[in-house]
Amino acid sequence: MTISIITVTYNSGTTVRDTFESVLSQIFKNIEYIVIDGGSTDDTLKIIREYESRFEGRMRWISERDRGLYDAMNKGIAMATGDVVGILNSDDFYTAPDVLTSVAATLENKTIDAVYGDIHFVRPDNLSRCVRYYSSNIFRPWLMRLGFIPAHPSFYCRKSLYNRYGTFNIDYKIAADFEILLRLIYVHRIHAKYLKKDFVTMRMGGISTNGMASHRLIMRDQLRALRENGVYSNAAILSLRYIYKICELLNSKLKYFFI
Repeated sequence: MTISIITVTYNSGTTVRDTFESVLSQIFKNIEYIVIDGGSTDDTLKIIREYESRFEGRMRWISERDRGLYDAMNKGIAMATGDVVGILNSDDFYTAPDVLTSVAATLENKTIDAVYGDIHFVRPDNLSRCVRYYSSNIFRPWLMRLGFIPAHPSFYCRKSLYNRYGTFNIDYKIAADFEILLRLIYVHRIHAKYLKKDFVTMRMGGISTNGMASHRLIMRDQLRALRENGVYSNAAILSLRYIYKICELLNSKLKYFFI
């Protein structure tokens, strides 16, 4: 089994070394690493070239303008030749060196189409302190009507699913990840398995963690995704998930208060 990992970069020079190092640190080595750069003007390209030889032929990369994050991800999926595809953002890194080992071991079972797990968030100035733990343990497909999805940075699925059901819809500004998981899990009923494991450490401040404006845009996009995929919901139903999010945040703060 080969796992294709896709990292999208754009002026990511301050963080992408951590991403590359975490991929290199993985125990599972049968990977294809694809880096899609959007035409960076900082030192990102220099860093990519620096690390290319360290991947010993397993890294492929391009640098060109794109139509946004999800378009770049689609380019990566199109380039992927592995059996399984996952996405690791350029300001994130694997939490442990055995993440891909767990993914590969689970997907040796041919009846399982995809796996997902947990992630946690940190502030850029303190990468060792968790400020929010996102557990996918509670996820059930029906909860997508409330806006819940598995943690997308932990989602690994067979390449054949993208070939069959399509990739990211780039018309969505901020919730194309929600739409594609809704399409795969809720509409097409793929067999996705939860792993009780912290996959990824994410820096706060990304496109989906950037204040109230992003939350309003997420809700708008999610309502559209639900409607276009024939799944009933409304703004009131989607708002219920914020009760859970508040409890999740409080739990994370209490859990790490004495660290």
